[in-house]
Amino acid sequence: MFDNIYHGRLSIGHPLEQTMRKSRQEAAETRERIVKVAAREFNESGIQSTGLTEIMAAAGLTHGGFYKHFSSKDQLVAEAVEAALERIADSMQSPKANRSLEETVGVYLSKKHRDNSEEACPLASVGSELRHADQDTRQIASKGVEQIITIIASHLPELPPKEAKARAHGIAAAMIGGMMLSRIVTDPKLSDSLLRDTKAFVLKH
Repeated sequence: MFDNIYHGRLSIGHPLEQTMRKSRQEAAETRERIVKVAAREFNESGIQSTGLTEIMAAAGLTHGGFYKHFSSKDQLVAEAVEAALERIADSMQSPKANRSLEETVGVYLSKKHRDNSEEACPLASVGSELRHADQDTRQIASKGVEQIITIIASHLPELPPKEAKARAHGIAAAMIGGMMLSRIVTDPKLSDSLLRDTKAFVLKH
């Protein structure tokens, strides 16, 4: 046993070290699962209306295990919003996608995005609640907005940088607002029209 210990530290091959590594990995995977489930549940039911018990149950865990991973619901909200915004940004700027502005706007303003709580943009799903979130969450949401604007502006190389950014502001606001309204209205035809007409509007101007 002592051959596996050097200056008071366990060697990499020591059984206890392996057990500790496995435990840390499992904890990280569990935390990631909770964040992913929380993002989906918040998108579906809203932040305030979704309790920790519901989130943990949806993740296949007990409520008592929550505080092993997070200090508060606010911390979970911040991480869930951040993870969701990173997914949206990745989908908009993935090199594999190599999308034009029309394609990027079309993917965001699609029925698939509207109906998919798993991958939905939190700005359009719970944007009104984010206004009242804690400072950390609002800062994360702000950075997400800035990143989306930057991605859109990158699709406008024919414009001077200042003009491209100004136009990107308008496009981002229209996209997020159009998606939000399409989820609010109860008339399916109106919902579809809001997506279609917002896309046509931002691409025409």
